[in-house]
Amino acid sequence: MGYTYAGDAHLALQASFRDDAEPFPTRTSMRFPRRDHLRDEVSALERLLFPRCWNAGSLVGDDEALGDRLAELGRLVHLGVDSYAPKDDDPTETVDALLDRLPALRRTLKRDVEAAYKGDPAAKSYVEIIRSYPGFHAVTIHRVAHVLYELGAPEYARELTEYAKVETGIDIHPGAEIGEHFFIDHGTGVVIGETATVGEWVRIYQNVTLGALHFEEEEDEEHTLKKGYKRHPDIGDHVVIGAGSNVLGPVTIGDHVSIGANSWITDDVPDHTSVFIAEHPTQVRKDND
Repeated sequence: MGYTYAGDAHLALQASFRDDAEPFPTRTSMRFPRRDHLRDEVSALERLLFPRCWNAGSLVGDDEALGDRLAELGRLVHLGVDSYAPKDDDPTETVDALLDRLPALRRTLKRDVEAAYKGDPAAKSYVEIIRSYPGFHAVTIHRVAHVLYELGAPEYARELTEYAKVETGIDIHPGAEIGEHFFIDHGTGVVIGETATVGEWVRIYQNVTLGALHFEEEEDEEHTLKKGYKRHPDIGDHVVIGAGSNVLGPVTIGDHVSIGANSWITDDVPDHTSVFIAEHPTQVRKDND
């Protein structure tokens, strides 16, 4: 079954493009080396969300071309959702809803870029973050996948986030709820579980797990783990989680909390608290000669 898009997301995106101001790129003539992806949806998303950064500056101001690109993405997503849908179910409504959300997703992603720039002393420009940062790439795909998850297409959403994991080493389940101004620095080895929630202005470093502490089994099905219950942490606003830390179970981490590297958290942490390992292992050195 074919797909056509009759919405007005292209007009909202054009308005969003016109609102861009430095330090976001504003020149439509910018050109970068070509970069291809194994999933066409990802390339289409990049060009639609940040066209100036992905050699698609000609879309800015061209409503017809932008509409065509939206329809192209819609056809790809329609195929993906339809592959999992029950027979005779038409996923058009789901795809329309996703495309309609793209302008709002773009606004959120711009705030994520801002958070990355402010949170990383090594960041030189917004364009660098959009094109090069694995954390931003993974979060971009997650935010789209989360919309699909909420719209009732969790399997296809999981396909997208699994692709992001292969590309970036960052594993975010599409069910996880993530607030604005979110930044994953470095990113390799980060895992965020399905029922985790993350507030605003949260910064996470590499090898962090927001995971489950233990699993429950279904009462009537032997050797089958229970599904659909809360098993991952809730992270508040303005939280920093250091490299190698594990926050496990349905615990609550308050606002303005700092968790030091390699911490192991299985209990609630109140607001305005720092958690760190008090006694580090002693280093022993010897002369090898």
